[in-house]
Amino acid sequence: MSSLISPTLWGGPRMATIDALTPAIEFVGAPFRMMTETISDASGLTKIRAENARLKAENKQLHEWYQTAMLLRSENQSLKDLLNVIPEPDQSYITTRVIGDSGSSFVKTVLIEAGQDNAVEEGQAVLGSQGMIGRVIEVGKRASRVLLLNDINSHVPVVVEGANQRAVLSGTNEDLLVLIHLPPDVLVEKGSRIITSGSGGLFPTGLPIGEVTEIKNGVPMVSMYSDPYGAGYVQIVEKPQDPNVRQSIKTLTTGSE
Repeated sequence: MSSLISPTLWGGPRMATIDALTPAIEFVGAPFRMMTETISDASGLTKIRAENARLKAENKQLHEWYQTAMLLRSENQSLKDLLNVIPEPDQSYITTRVIGDSGSSFVKTVLIEAGQDNAVEEGQAVLGSQGMIGRVIEVGKRASRVLLLNDINSHVPVVVEGANQRAVLSGTNEDLLVLIHLPPDVLVEKGSRIITSGSGGLFPTGLPIGEVTEIKNGVPMVSMYSDPYGAGYVQIVEKPQDPNVRQSIKTLTTGSE
């Protein structure tokens, strides 16, 4: 009753007792607090480790996406570059990937990822991003070999624009090609564009090849518009459907080997 009447009457002794017991309470409670803190720290460490693992996984995935994006960007640019070659309206093309260089110091060839399954045939012209780079000489089921224009065995009927003169463009196994079978009175100047003539139906008329960049001992030397070794994708010009033209192509292709 007295405590109800005067709450502070017993407050002093009670608080004194609590104060006296506080060190013991602290001592007894310390291990439990330590255990709680340890559990909390361990839980936090586990969360940190889990978050770190998640961030590493995300970073790895982002890196993979970045590499994929760069690859797609490169491939997309290669495909866009092919649009620089203006095709004839009645021509059909097969777009494919260059998968390897099978040439040597004496043979200039590349492999492409298209063959019989894709209707590729021997003798077809092959275009890079800026112009013709070679022709198909061997066809497998899913791959083909392309003889590049700079190979010494390559001979292409061409027209020298400006001079409006027909000639033959031959490979030299070097970077520059050479114009042969030109009449001695024909003057060919630097900067003259070289395009396919379409003679004999071997290749379509007007495919760009390169331009005259040097006159060496009176002989015009030609630089190709497209780097034959720098193409990621190429276009193969499908042959015409006219059987007479196709037979002419077959005869000329066989005879030029």
